Amino acid sequence: MSRVTVLQSKGLHVEFGGVKAANGVDLDLYQGELASIIGPNGSGKTTFLNLCTGYVRPSKGEVIFAGKDLTRMPPRDITRLGAVRTFQLPQLFTEDTVIQNVLIALAARTGFWNMRALDRPGLRSEALEILSIFGLRAEAERYIHSLPEGVRKLVDIAVSIALSPTLLLMDEPTSGVSSSEKFEIMDILMPILRERKITALLVEHDMELVTRYMDRVIVWNAGQVMADGAPDVVLRDERVLRNVVGVA
Repeated sequence: MSRVTVLQSKGLHVEFGGVKAANGVDLDLYQGELASIIGPNGSGKTTFLNLCTGYVRPSKGEVIFAGKDLTRMPPRDITRLGAVRTFQLPQLFTEDTVIQNVLIALAARTGFWNMRALDRPGLRSEALEILSIFGLRAEAERYIHSLPEGVRKLVDIAVSIALSPTLLLMDEPTSGVSSSEKFEIMDILMPILRERKITALLVEHDMELVTRYMDRVIVWNAGQVMADGAPDVVLRDERVLRNVVGVA
């Protein structure tokens, strides 16, 4: 059975101060797969997410998603197209409650909104349903600024799911949390992605998470793809062990 391409980058180039963060990147992501980008700090991993979501414009190349070149679109339009991005630090309205953050995401899916849009019939029940999936219903009325980091991370992911992505790009979704919390987050997230057939690409440094949860690992080095394939194969590659994992 042929695979359906969800995202395709072609010849992406961008540099900052003479450093090539993307150096002719060609990469396809396929429908329903859960993939991770790994690589040294400064190798261009987060830059690739930025190129795919309108936060950085390439000097050359294109990123095709849903039949459109994302490199010429603003981030908000890319999100509404179905490609949703999370950041290493949660991007939440800290003076609002958990459910208000989810309601804002639900209301924003279709375009312009205002605070009155949050009162649309059925929106609150949909928000509560999403929070229940993440085990966050009891936190619905708590303010974001009062939450511990692990719960904030979960709320941030719940908000991204509320935006109804077909492609989810995540920058270190478990950074800054305890060892037990990172597995709790991934154990909640992975079934949701598979059930909703969301294609996901995660920037990750934790090799244990990569080997346990990912279908595919893409190794980044100096703005290029060094290796690409199943984790159990790629993470035995001597070049990867020597240059990325640091154990050879």
